[in-house]
Amino acid sequence: MELRPATPEDAAALAPFARDAFAAAFGHLYAPEDLATFFAEARSEEKYRADLADPAKRVRLAMADGRIAAYALIVLGEGFTERPEPRPARPVFLSQLYCARDMTGQGLGATLLDWAIAEARDWGADALQLSVFSENFGAQRFYRRHGFRHVADIDFWVGNHRDDEFLYELSL
Repeated sequence: MELRPATPEDAAALAPFARDAFAAAFGHLYAPEDLATFFAEARSEEKYRADLADPAKRVRLAMADGRIAAYALIVLGEGFTERPEPRPARPVFLSQLYCARDMTGQGLGATLLDWAIAEARDWGADALQLSVFSENFGAQRFYRRHGFRHVADIDFWVGNHRDDEFLYELSL
């Protein structure tokens, strides 16, 4: 397993991986047009190219046999306004953390989460925040095991479909 920062050249492989990972986990929840809108806005090659060019965004890849096995994307200085007071002064947002289905259970999620926490601390963040689907109980357990706590209920939009999400936060 190789862990490395993503580069703009990775956008062409990262976009379909991200779409496939999201669809495998949540695609059954959405109408095809909502999923297509979400993918066009949030999981396109162009979006990842822009993310990888943004100095506030960092993407870490876990590679196996020359292919993406998992990835994480963090955003420095971004937090949730839905979070009740007191809000973190210097948050980092763990925007995406996905693993290929055939690679789950191998510690990749924990390794990438450890990377995100370390990056946030190195940047001087006072909290790492993320949103998790209200019915994704496995992910909720995973984040709680790593010290996160549920601090607010929020919305997550996929096209015109609104999901109930939980804002989780780790104080740093």
